[in-house]
Amino acid sequence: MKPFAYVRPETAADAVAAVAVEGDAAFLAGGTNLVDHLKLGIRTPSTLVDVTRVTSGEITDLADGGIRIGAGVRNSDLAADRRVRARYPMLAQAVLAGASGQLRNMATSGGNLLQRTRCPYFTDHTTPCTKRSLDESCSALGGWARNQAILGASEHCIATHPSDMAVALAALDARVNILGPNGKRTIPITEFHRLPGDDPTRDTVLEHGELITAIDLPSIPMATRSAYRKVRDRASYAFALISVAAALEVAEGPGGPTVTDVRLAFGGVAHKPWRATRAEAALRGSATTDEAFRAAAEAELADAVPLESPLGGNGFKVPLLIGTVTTTLRRLAKEGS
Repeated sequence: MKPFAYVRPETAADAVAAVAVEGDAAFLAGGTNLVDHLKLGIRTPSTLVDVTRVTSGEITDLADGGIRIGAGVRNSDLAADRRVRARYPMLAQAVLAGASGQLRNMATSGGNLLQRTRCPYFTDHTTPCTKRSLDESCSALGGWARNQAILGASEHCIATHPSDMAVALAALDARVNILGPNGKRTIPITEFHRLPGDDPTRDTVLEHGELITAIDLPSIPMATRSAYRKVRDRASYAFALISVAAALEVAEGPGGPTVTDVRLAFGGVAHKPWRATRAEAALRGSATTDEAFRAAAEAELADAVPLESPLGGNGFKVPLLIGTVTTTLRRLAKEGS
């Protein structure tokens, strides 16, 4: 491991300043992803700036009925919070679906958004990876593609974002509060993460030195039913093959139950949590039938590009996601949250 300096600032502004002045300095919170990358040599920062004392570990109520999640809130505390479980059950379910109990006790809410892909080529220095260096090629193209993207990928990168929590936040229209060298700003979660495009080395729109301070969730109607469903190779401690975060509002009409509003986001299918706006538009005003749910999922996946590979392709993700969307929405329509 490359030697590095370690700094514990007294304020968030001091932390931002400490990272901003060094081009390869990095923030350290729970360290559940970054420390692994230090050991593997994927990250070699000259300085680690510990932000565990300068980011809030509290969840507070907002005036509009929403909540603010401090960037330092541990994942286990977030999932256990009574307000989160009552108002945003899909978020609690998503957090509990990730990692293990021990890791959730260390991982922070801000750090969860910044974790990097678990593509095996990214973490293996013996293979080229465009995400590590733009001078290299993408080994996943033509390689082992089982866990790779079917939406929003490019010729430079087909990796997927690993977070469960971020998928739920995308469906909930969360906003990320940032403090940087140029002051404060707020970014909608759907604009926070990037698709790979020509530069897959950047996962988010954050500039160097910008620090996540909190995540805001808006109030949602009490009638909204929500759930998070994750499909994976093992029952625990495995990343999603696909996942679905769904929130549904249903009203009784003359022709039967009708979808009045819906929020959908997918995980395990793209370089970022995928907000399924096309499917949402198709569902609003529709009947709560399997046919309508399936058609909406198919509309969202019309541009999907499954990958074939002798080492293992990912074409199975398309029917798996359609079936999971259909099942999740059917349960919400009939049984509630």
